[in-house]
Amino acid sequence: MQAKVIIAGLGLAVFLSGCMTMGGPAVKAPEPLKTIDAGRFYSGLWHEIARRPMAITDGCVAGATEYKRDAGGGIEVLDSCRMGTPAGELKTIGGPGRILDPGTNAKLRVDYRLYGFIPVTRDYWVLDRANDYSWFISADPEFRDLYIFSRDPQIGEAQRRRLVARARALGYDVSKLEFPEMPPR
Repeated sequence: MQAKVIIAGLGLAVFLSGCMTMGGPAVKAPEPLKTIDAGRFYSGLWHEIARRPMAITDGCVAGATEYKRDAGGGIEVLDSCRMGTPAGELKTIGGPGRILDPGTNAKLRVDYRLYGFIPVTRDYWVLDRANDYSWFISADPEFRDLYIFSRDPQIGEAQRRRLVARARALGYDVSKLEFPEMPPR
């Protein structure tokens, strides 16, 4: 009888330890690779070349993010896209952003207001960028979202393949990326 209790207890312990590790720690995005010149990076228009699908971007093409520096050193972020075609209805969402890692400047938190009043906070990490600031790859720290941006809305197929390969090398499943239609240059 005592052997059955010990075996049952061991079995329960093994089962519970498996349950505890099944969820495991959340997988985190890789740390950003390069320091960002905040004045150079967080200004102007970036075009969304690729992204992982999400409900808020259903039907969106010609995606873009515009950064503007405010007088207090903060960053105003305006994300936009067109519905259906690059000439379709404009859809935007924006909010103030703040750099979470001063000095490196690669981690940005944006406080959006969905429908003007529902607070949504998103963190974006710039995981890699071109030395000439012509493209960047970003993600959220929970490894859910992935974006590839370029200053040019029309990059060549070879460049697109290189950027997707770079995202794959960072550990991302790039099979889920979508490549929305972009406006002409």
